[in-house]
Amino acid sequence: MKNIDVLVIGGGPAGIISSSTAKAVNPEKSVGMVREEPNFMIPCAIPYTFGTLLPDTEKDMISSDVLRGAGVDVIVDKIEKVDLEEKIAYRKNESIKFEKLVFATGSLPNIPKIGGVDAEGVFEIEKYKREVDKFNSYLNGVESKNVVIVGSGFIGVEVAGELVQTGRNVYLVGSSNRVLKPAFDAPFSEKIEEELHKLNVNIMNSTRVEEIITEDGKVKGVKLNSGETIETETVILSIGYHPNSELAKASGVRTGVKGGIWVDEYMRTSVEDVFAVGDCAEKKNFLTRDLSNVMLASTATAEARIAGSSLYNLRYVKGFTGTVATFSTVVGNLCFSSVGITESEAQKEKIDFVTGEFEIINRHPAVLPGATKQKIKLVAMKRTGAVIGGQVVGGVESGELVNLIGLMVENKMTIYSIINLQFATHPLLTASPLAYPVVKSAEMIAKKIDSCFI
Repeated sequence: MKNIDVLVIGGGPAGIISSSTAKAVNPEKSVGMVREEPNFMIPCAIPYTFGTLLPDTEKDMISSDVLRGAGVDVIVDKIEKVDLEEKIAYRKNESIKFEKLVFATGSLPNIPKIGGVDAEGVFEIEKYKREVDKFNSYLNGVESKNVVIVGSGFIGVEVAGELVQTGRNVYLVGSSNRVLKPAFDAPFSEKIEEELHKLNVNIMNSTRVEEIITEDGKVKGVKLNSGETIETETVILSIGYHPNSELAKASGVRTGVKGGIWVDEYMRTSVEDVFAVGDCAEKKNFLTRDLSNVMLASTATAEARIAGSSLYNLRYVKGFTGTVATFSTVVGNLCFSSVGITESEAQKEKIDFVTGEFEIINRHPAVLPGATKQKIKLVAMKRTGAVIGGQVVGGVESGELVNLIGLMVENKMTIYSIINLQFATHPLLTASPLAYPVVKSAEMIAKKIDSCFI
């Protein structure tokens, strides 16, 4: 039997950060991580292995030697059973005795309940290199250039943008009335759709696939709820993921109504000395405390740092406060980013809110290289001015600008403190300091709030 003080099950972002943090905080303890593949695929970059990173998908791999160099024992295997009373994890060849356990088992793709999902030519976006290579190999061998993507979330949109680069005729089929609806308000979603149309992606909103048509066990097309049929040999299912929590549940750990492992602010589960982080752990919205379906590497790594630091001693007054949901993606030549509560969500949750928007060129003067329109929208509480969300569209710097807004949200900053912040600006890097978009959006909100009390 192998003895390890801290055992982490799972080798994605949550597993990597929880194990490396555990070792850094407790250098005297042995830390081991069990994963099914020797090296790590960057999940957020997987869509780009279908276009930008072809033909060498190895470019999306990080060697486990990085963790081994940090003192973490990387074990390539699969844990099949966990006995929490005896603190033993069982695998094929050798059991592992542990003091502390971290479940970081990630998530699994959702599969729609329609006919034909088991046919040859139907794929989910998996997080293992063997599955990515299998998909690319299949695409190279089929005659039809048509590809149907079921689901218009981030993965579906990004995969669509990559596949059209390889000469595919892509149909993006989503049941929602607009793409990326949970993360963006309508004007931003519409702009995303404009960019997708420029890439020649066929967007089919408010549409469902009722059946995958097969012949001799192979995909031949899809039947839509409109009655229309699309001929294709390739269908990609991208309708989200659910927590991979069966191993934890079978071991006696409490799970929630959405299937995630129940955790407290320090990522502790219902069983002493057992933690859970990442997609397999239950999520709550930072503001409403409603259960959340958001699964992000940024959230997973934040949880992992809390867990890795709290295994033996609590090091924070309070740990993880909830999912803020910070998103970024690139469609065509524009970056789209979102954090926190959207206006649509605020209306649904009956939040007393106010918004502010401002658009400007992201360089000064506007004739400089890289100049493009940049639009920012902030959502704040009407009575206090506390920022609870924001959206950005513009150049590549939008991806970091949304992180700035996210920092404001997490620290409960008000639009009044934002107005007085000092920002670094530069003609080649940012919008003009005379009309810095975050400040101007905050000013718009301040005017609205002040008018409420006049």
